[in-house]
Amino acid sequence: MRFKLLIASAALASTALCGIAFAAESMPAGVKMGAGGMLTDSKGMTLYTWDNDKTPDKSSCNGMCLMNWPALKAEASDRNMGAFTVITRDDGSKQWAYKGKPLYYFRMDSKAGDTSGEGRGMVWHIAHM
Repeated sequence: MRFKLLIASAALASTALCGIAFAAESMPAGVKMGAGGMLTDSKGMTLYTWDNDKTPDKSSCNGMCLMNWPALKAEASDRNMGAFTVITRDDGSKQWAYKGKPLYYFRMDSKAGDTSGEGRGMVWHIAHM
């Protein structure tokens, strides 16, 4: 009985690890998955989504909004990777989106792991996988 439980546990762990490895392989180089599936940039800075981005793969954050919530920029050479897409902003610059939701930083987050943008205005949320 213990042997069957051990084998089942090993199989489950292996499946979970493969899923995590697959998810990591289909992410842009500048994006990482942190604790609890939270999305960060490569330096550990938290990434956010905005409820007011109503149209998939389209950012509505411009002007003062963009000053407070800078976009996670994509390079012109970057290409879509699974659920991560490169979108074109109104000014022609490129931005990463996850599952159709553009990704942003919060200017008040000063160090890796800060999450002070969570819940701002009840419309800003930490991006999760």
